[in-house]
Amino acid sequence: MSSRADFIGYEYKDITVNQEQESLFVDGYTNFGWDLDSIAKPIKPLASLKIKFKRDRKIRNKAELTRLQRQFDACVDEMEQLERSKKTMAQIVAYGIALIGTIGMASSVFAVTSGLITLSVIFAVPGFIGWIIPYFCYKKLYQKKSAEVAILMNQKEDELYEVSKKANSLLPK
Repeated sequence: MSSRADFIGYEYKDITVNQEQESLFVDGYTNFGWDLDSIAKPIKPLASLKIKFKRDRKIRNKAELTRLQRQFDACVDEMEQLERSKKTMAQIVAYGIALIGTIGMASSVFAVTSGLITLSVIFAVPGFIGWIIPYFCYKKLYQKKSAEVAILMNQKEDELYEVSKKANSLLPK
């Protein structure tokens, strides 16, 4: 039989994350005093999932743990932005080159309908090149940016480790 002294009031937190980040958040949030309550698996593949946590309302060092948790969340957000940045510039450049190629092809079509066959060929050559080059340009820029981002991602992972370690040291043993 339990007594009233055994009562623990909980606070609850629900987060929605990508499936790839499930382990990161489940492992990370335990360092801030949160206990895993449940994980709602999505119906669709590659959809976000909802993770529910709970922790003792009267946990010691709650203010510092909350501050460190915000730092953890900000670091994860920065990692997501870094991951997206790998594609952004490569896409912009590839789309720009493809647009120039399309303008060349459109000019070629207008030239041929006007009966200017020589001018049509002159516009068609850069048009075809503008349609072929974007793929290779995208791949090259993506690889270059991925190499740069990998260094920054390692630094962010180290930062996550340090924040989690600091938070874990504040938890009661």
